[in-house]
Amino acid sequence: MKVVIIMGSKSDMEWSGKIADTLKKLGVESVMRIASAHKVPLKAMEIIKEYEDEKVVYITVAGRSNALSGFVDAQTEKPVIACPPYSSTFAGGDIYSSLRMPSGVCPMVVMGTEQAGLAAAKMLGLTDAGLRERIKGYQEENRKKIDEDDKEVR
Repeated sequence: MKVVIIMGSKSDMEWSGKIADTLKKLGVESVMRIASAHKVPLKAMEIIKEYEDEKVVYITVAGRSNALSGFVDAQTEKPVIACPPYSSTFAGGDIYSSLRMPSGVCPMVVMGTEQAGLAAAKMLGLTDAGLRERIKGYQEENRKKIDEDDKEVR
């Protein structure tokens, strides 16, 4: 059981590392791979095939014209979460390439790194009681932090 983070290029490492950090906090294994759907689609296909017999959730990290998320989703029955890095280029308009998909292609789009990791963990937690408990603990820590912050500002 793991999360496979597929990046469009090495420039996505910092963003992807933040996703991996959240997964690590939740005790979920992750691996990072690089394959551009535009430049090396056969490489992307090889990566997908490599993990198809495992219990995985894919998280795709690609900006600009994000073909990677749709490509991965169209090649697998496993869940795919698109987590494109924010870009101010074109006033952030490149997000539309992650949101607008052709029929029959349905990667979910999650804008934040922590949220993408948490979403993937929740999917894997559907069949893992221990992971569900770790998620509950993670959520409880967040609740306590808000309560402490509230007490501090009073």
